Amino acid sequence: MSWPFVHVNFFNTGKSIKEQIRVSYIVIISIMILPTLCSLAITRVHTYRYDRIITNVSRANELNQTVKIEISDEVWDIVAGKKTFDEGNQYQILARIKDGITEMMLNTKQEKNLQLLEVAARAAHTLERNVDRLGLQTKNGASVSDTEKTLEDIRGVASLIYDILQDFIVAEIEGAAQTNESIKRLSLILSLLQIVVAACVAFFAYFTLSSVSEHIRKPIYELEQLSYSIASGNLAARARVPDVAELDNLTNNLNIMAGKIQDLIAENIREQQNLKKAEMKTLQAQITPHFLYNTLDTIIWLAEAGKTSDVIEITRALSRFFRISLSRGHEWITVAQEMEHVESYLFIQKIRYRDILDYEVTYDPSMSGLPALKLVLQPLVENAIYHGLKNRRERGKLIIEGHVNGSRMYFSVSDNGIGMTQERLAQVKAEIEGSSRSEDLASVYGLYNVSKRLKLYYNYDVQFEIESTYRSGTVVRLSMPVDGGPETQLFGDVDA
Repeated sequence: MSWPFVHVNFFNTGKSIKEQIRVSYIVIISIMILPTLCSLAITRVHTYRYDRIITNVSRANELNQTVKIEISDEVWDIVAGKKTFDEGNQYQILARIKDGITEMMLNTKQEKNLQLLEVAARAAHTLERNVDRLGLQTKNGASVSDTEKTLEDIRGVASLIYDILQDFIVAEIEGAAQTNESIKRLSLILSLLQIVVAACVAFFAYFTLSSVSEHIRKPIYELEQLSYSIASGNLAARARVPDVAELDNLTNNLNIMAGKIQDLIAENIREQQNLKKAEMKTLQAQITPHFLYNTLDTIIWLAEAGKTSDVIEITRALSRFFRISLSRGHEWITVAQEMEHVESYLFIQKIRYRDILDYEVTYDPSMSGLPALKLVLQPLVENAIYHGLKNRRERGKLIIEGHVNGSRMYFSVSDNGIGMTQERLAQVKAEIEGSSRSEDLASVYGLYNVSKRLKLYYNYDVQFEIESTYRSGTVVRLSMPVDGGPETQLFGDVDA
């Protein structure tokens, strides 16, 4: 650094004190202009980046709500007959989706993020074509199955757009994190530069330097502390808006960014909690008081009748049933354990409904050790007993089968109970696929819960089909990947 020597030369030039002070202030101002300009330039660059990121994230979040809820609800109202196709607002919603994607494309600089938006734009055009197809089907009086298939296509494309926009949000947030690291590094450099400037000009204008340092050092330090807190996971941290105009926008945007990230994390936590709630509701459904009371009454009756061996067997079956239901908190068990859980349940019910219930459980031995989402088959079996066989009023039979073919597992639960009319079958399918309020599902809650949990845990890579003929019986078929989902956790023996 040559600045101190320059100042010494100024003092040895023989100029008057006034001139020396004037020259000193010129040097001080000249030295101060450089870091100020750098700080201003850096602030404006990062402000622009954060403005763009926050705008894109906010816009993507708005579009996600539109794609996830509005378009599906609007098309469902048309398919359900609540309004005609011409009365619907589906094209206005589609226009908002396409306009929003276009706006984000114009506001996006990174090639990776732009490619995501281009895929989303193509998916939006596909969504519009599916809506056009629904309009033609509605106009031509197409069958319910055709319109329902188109509805599923629309929902599938809407789900794809939602996932793409979620990936876009994550990519934007990663960009924000990189910018945040850049701010930290530049803040450190600026802090060091201010220290050097302070050392160079301290003996020229101590009080002036103190005032300038206070107005520049403190906001930068607070921003550095804020970025450090965010990087450490403290998303509740906020920085005070300084009195430095060029740092106000940067501070505001950093505070907004922290809030947005906190909201996104909270939303993700809520989604995980909802998933856990769905599992707990399923578990609670298995441990219903009336099932336990009836089983205990049966045990008492057998004991009073002196059937000790039957008491031992039914108690053992009840123990295995609840042991597998709880599974030490794990969501995944083996196929063999899931089948054992069903057999324990059927053994108990066989004793209670001896005159109306026969059952058969068969599955491919090669799939015994494969991972399976627990509590999937038992609700289907319970539904078959209470809504199929009990209404038959004569001896009926339940058949549970499982086999593996390539990379997928297949299960079926069939009964020869009362069955359903085609109108009732269509209503049940619509309730399972279209409702998100469990309290409105009543008699089909078991089917709905199994379908919902399978889709959540297997990332929608499942097939759930129901076939029924009135007075002949009902068949429920399931198909899912053999390797489970990305979070599959086998726990081995439930007795461990």
